[in-house]
Amino acid sequence: MIENIERISNDTRNMVNQFFIDNWFSTDMSIRGEIIDGTKLDGFLLQEDNKVIGLVTYTFFGDICEIVSLDSKRENIGIGSALLKEIEKIAIDNNCSKMRLITTNDNMRALQFYQKRGYCLTKLYPNAMEEVRKVKPNVPELGDNDIPLRDEIELEKQL
Repeated sequence: MIENIERISNDTRNMVNQFFIDNWFSTDMSIRGEIIDGTKLDGFLLQEDNKVIGLVTYTFFGDICEIVSLDSKRENIGIGSALLKEIEKIAIDNNCSKMRLITTNDNMRALQFYQKRGYCLTKLYPNAMEEVRKVKPNVPELGDNDIPLRDEIELEKQL
């Protein structure tokens, strides 16, 4: 199943956009207060029965490859790891010096996932979600495990 990873294409873009809306409340993504148009992001997906079950999107900031989103609808079978490896290959091919991403304070699974794969916590953005909610008011107050969804945490990995 994981060998069927494909690049986001014109044929899959509508499916990816709907996945963003269903899972992230909008096709607009927020990184450190900057809005990123998810409808234009490059990335990779894994689909089953014409549904996205894994998706990773990215953008470049100079020699940094920023992961904008990484989602797996079936956890603990290697989808996230396989998608992450694809993005890390792209970053190396584009002479990036590091990978970077933002997650939220409630997302313990993401913090564990990335740290196990060599990513380090580098910055905390206290109360960043207040700014996000100004642009995306439907972002909930409570996140995973009813933890107040408040801060953004930046992680990096040197390549």
